Amino acid sequence: MNARADVNDLIDAMLPELDQRHLDWLEEEAIFILREVAASFERPALLFSGGKDSCVVLRLAEKAFKTRVDANGHGKDFKGKLPFPLLHVDTGHNFPEVISFRDQRVAEMGERLIVGDLEASIQRGSVRLAHPLESRNGHQTVALLEAIEEHRFDCLIGGARRDEEKARAKERIFSHRDAFGQWSPKEQRPELWTLFNTRHRPGEHFRAFPISNWTELDVWLYLARENIPLPKLYYAHQRQVIRRKGLLVPLTDVTPPEAGETVETATVRFRTVGDMTCTCPVESLAANAAEIVAETLTATVSERGATRMDDRTSEASMERRKKEGYF
Repeated sequence: MNARADVNDLIDAMLPELDQRHLDWLEEEAIFILREVAASFERPALLFSGGKDSCVVLRLAEKAFKTRVDANGHGKDFKGKLPFPLLHVDTGHNFPEVISFRDQRVAEMGERLIVGDLEASIQRGSVRLAHPLESRNGHQTVALLEAIEEHRFDCLIGGARRDEEKARAKERIFSHRDAFGQWSPKEQRPELWTLFNTRHRPGEHFRAFPISNWTELDVWLYLARENIPLPKLYYAHQRQVIRRKGLLVPLTDVTPPEAGETVETATVRFRTVGDMTCTCPVESLAANAAEIVAETLTATVSERGATRMDDRTSEASMERRKKEGYF
């Protein structure tokens, strides 16, 4: 109890000292990018999984298109629709808490949600699994490209950030994809003076990343400032886990214990959420956004490096998946 009180005292003393003025600049840049997407493309969509980054992008989209400024310069929300639908690729192995949150948030906003169903891709035969418990994370690419083709999307707005992983650090804010949905790091277009080249041929499309210049700390500062709701598993909770290769693997139907492994109960939170087969929590007592800000200030490993099994297969695993059309 005393240790907890000491942590809260530290947070109370530290947070007022943080200069958050840069959040206004990041917010302004992101809103500008979102409006550029709406002006430059005919059929864009916003990728929304219910994760923290997509929740931030969704709030920014609300500010970009559902806020009016009155005569006194004050923003005022009004009822209306975003100029694009929301899109989520469901692997069938997503955390139930996140799917429930996704549906609740979409219903509250009254927006249109399109779900790319990986199970449907499996039934069609466009995705073939080596075994039933295989990670479906990499197979999302197929379902995503099928959704793009079906709905003829010419730009997808995502919540990727450059600080997450080395391959994502190479990507431009407006990232061109060829007719096969593939990305080439050697063919990135220059973006000097925020001049974006959005020209594309029929069948090609773009990925746009409004929070590309944000960090994990920026995201949590913004979540705290804007009081943005998130799935509960982002905050400290009790969960059964298995210690495996330096990670805490959550015990689920698709991640059972292997021979000789011990299941234990730990107080954890998720820094990122995704397919249950490759997303791991970290031990933490942080129960709110302010406490997570304090933890993030001392973190030495990126959220993907600390929690994603799929990024540990090789140094170039993310870049390879991105070249194939991954998020």
